[in-house]
Amino acid sequence: MKYLFILNDPPYGTERSYNGLRLVNSLAQNESTEVRVFLMGDAAFCAKAGQNTPNGYYNLEKMIAVAIKRGVIIGICGSCMDARGLTSEEIAAGTSRGSLQILAEWTEWADKVLVF
Repeated sequence: MKYLFILNDPPYGTERSYNGLRLVNSLAQNESTEVRVFLMGDAAFCAKAGQNTPNGYYNLEKMIAVAIKRGVIIGICGSCMDARGLTSEEIAAGTSRGSLQILAEWTEWADKVLVF
């Protein structure tokens, strides 16, 4: 099964992106499952490198690192990055700048699309 997750909410202040990434990491444990994530809007900051959260508090950058180790492909909306002043040098290792065209291709690729 092929899953595409589209995350829209910021990394902190709401738990939607956190819960989306929890499900991403759970699904990605199955070797026969393919998962891709596209970060849009304020979710672009989920992939910001150098997040420093208090001990015991979830950290989206670390959750993304786990997903990437499990083979998840993570793209970030380039227009959303630009609008927020987020550069390619500031994003987490293993993530990449994307585009609406890439999102369209991934949507056609997926068996299921989940939006958070």
